[in-house]
Amino acid sequence: MKGLDILILRELTSGVYFGQPRGVEKINESEEKAIDTQSYTTSEVTRIGRVAFDLAKKRDNKVTSVEKSNVMETGMFWRNIITALHKKEFSNVNLEHMLADNCAMQLVRHPKQFDVILTDNLFGDLLSDIAAMLTGSLGMLPSASLGPVNSSGKRAAMYEPVHGSAPDIAGEGKANPLAMIMSFAMMLKYSFDMNEDSILIEQAVQHVLSKGLRTEDIAKPGEAAISTQKMGQAVIDELAILSGK
Repeated sequence: MKGLDILILRELTSGVYFGQPRGVEKINESEEKAIDTQSYTTSEVTRIGRVAFDLAKKRDNKVTSVEKSNVMETGMFWRNIITALHKKEFSNVNLEHMLADNCAMQLVRHPKQFDVILTDNLFGDLLSDIAAMLTGSLGMLPSASLGPVNSSGKRAAMYEPVHGSAPDIAGEGKANPLAMIMSFAMMLKYSFDMNEDSILIEQAVQHVLSKGLRTEDIAKPGEAAISTQKMGQAVIDELAILSGK
């Protein structure tokens, strides 16, 4: 979708994927029960909330906090902590709350209403894949795993495509390199405050796509596709033109 720019901030270290107890237990000879536990602490929600508000300041200054506060204790807990954090430290950032199912619908219906989406591990897993397809392919979506700010004002971070290493097509020249390139652009913006350089890379990617160059994952039926290497080189060439080098 042209002009779409959404940052989904997913909490990665807690929630239902890590909660205890979990497992399958036997009830009787014919019945079993599976258990997963959704769990969050004040510090875990506050940590990811601060990251969301800080990053929003570098974008359009809006955070949409997503949970299921209508049916889940952790959802109401999440909403209350984010609300208090916003009031105490980030009142100059626009904050709205949205239920996760409505957010999924709104991503499909009107995605440009969002800037930074803040959510937990489970909902972030689902919503990020929905958002990926708004771009046409998982191969178009960059991501970052960000740690807390340390005493020197820096944070550890790992940037990578959402799709991972795609081992099923390794060595075939089919992989879309744009997610990796855009992950590098995110690194420049959010870890090194090199916003102008980040914007140049984003513009180079946009120009290449505007020229109709496509890898196999985003090519229309019957449309010619170029290789991973040729797509990467096209971005490099465009970047050289934009930077005047």
